[in-house]
Order: sequence, then C-alpha cells, then structure tokens
Amino acid sequence: MHHPASTNASARPVKLPHRALKDADWGDSFVITVDKPELGAREAARHVINSAPRWYYHLLALRNAIVRPLGLKTDLDTAAMTKVDTIGVFPVISETDDCVILGLDDHHLNFRIVFETEALERNRTLVRSITLVRRNNTLGRIYLAAVLPFHNLIVPAMLNAAYGSR
Repeated sequence: MHHPASTNASARPVKLPHRALKDADWGDSFVITVDKPELGAREAARHVINSAPRWYYHLLALRNAIVRPLGLKTDLDTAAMTKVDTIGVFPVISETDDCVILGLDDHHLNFRIVFETEALERNRTLVRSITLVRRNNTLGRIYLAAVLPFHNLIVPAMLNAAYGSR
C-alpha cells in the first residue's frame, strides 16, 4: 500500500555510543517524513524491509556466495532460526511501539538496525533507520569497508521505495 510522503530519505548523524549497541564503533542514520499518523516502528520496519529494490536481492545473493566460505552468517542461517521473531531475515532483539531493534552478532562484527518512529505535526510521522556496527576484528573492518558503498545506496532506496515521494 502506497503512503504518500512529503520528502525523500536523507542522511542524519548518529551519536555513539548508542543504547542499541553500546560498543558500536560505526553508525549512520537515514530519515524520511511520512504522511501517515500513528505509524508504529514494527509496521515501518516491515514495510521498509519488504520494499527492497530487486537489485538488492542480487547483491545479497552475491554477498552470501562470497562470505559463506569465510564462515560468516548468511540470510539462510537467519531464516533457519524458526523460533526467533524476525522482520525480513533480521531477528528482533527488542521492541516498543516506537522503536524496534533488529540485529545479529557474528565473529567478525555485531550489527543492529534500529527503526524509530516519531509523531510529528499535521498527521505525519518521522521514520528513522539507524545502522550500528561493532567491528570485532580485521575481517569485520574489511567487510564493513566493502559493503558501505552498497549500504549507502540500499538504505535510502528502501526508505524511498516504502515511503518516498514519487
């Protein structure tokens, strides 16, 4: 269902340390304003994650083929955790009405994806997507450096596909 929005996604600074991953050594944030009142964090997270562009899935398949031999977790590993509450392939770590925290810990890095919603005037809602990473070793530093250019395209593309101006 399309929800008209007055803006497109834009980057915002994120302050570290952050409560969702206190030892994070890297983070970023993107926001979008949505013309929809009373939008909860879970609904926003689900809609954004389910709005990934087709090219994202091709990149994810390539990523999984490359990292699987290195012993890093893939979406298949996450999907296999059938007793874990997930949004998309991401396990839910904690949740309130206006904040849902998703993420995984792996030997190379730990990450969190935080979706926050904030009621604004004129029946609008601010949706904020925060990514936090704790690089645990050299592989984690190399991995983050390799995926950042794609991350910086994917996150705003997903927010815009879900809620952006057409």
